Amino acid sequence: MAEKVTKAELIDSLHDRLSISRKDIHSLIDGVFEEIKTAILSGRTVELRGFGTFEVRVRKGRKRARNPKTGEPVSVADHGVAAFRPGRDLKKAAWSLKDRPGPVPNGSDGSQQ
Repeated sequence: MAEKVTKAELIDSLHDRLSISRKDIHSLIDGVFEEIKTAILSGRTVELRGFGTFEVRVRKGRKRARNPKTGEPVSVADHGVAAFRPGRDLKKAAWSLKDRPGPVPNGSDGSQQ
């Protein structure tokens, strides 16, 4: 699995680059996340050019779903899901990564199965 970067690590990195207090950076990051959350939950789309777009999409419900714990059939109503769509620049940068750490999806490592 790819290594995770925590919010604390982001704060430390920005503190080193910008020489702003960790407390101010923490407040700024929390504020940005809260604004994104408020916007998408009110039906708006948040577009950060070169990075990506945050939005809520409606996932269509299903009548034939199954509770994984009990095995009982259940119906699932239409519901919202938070979504992120990467921007063109991020897609291009990710596309060029070949030696990315983490698991290789089944069948894409060139091995015979």
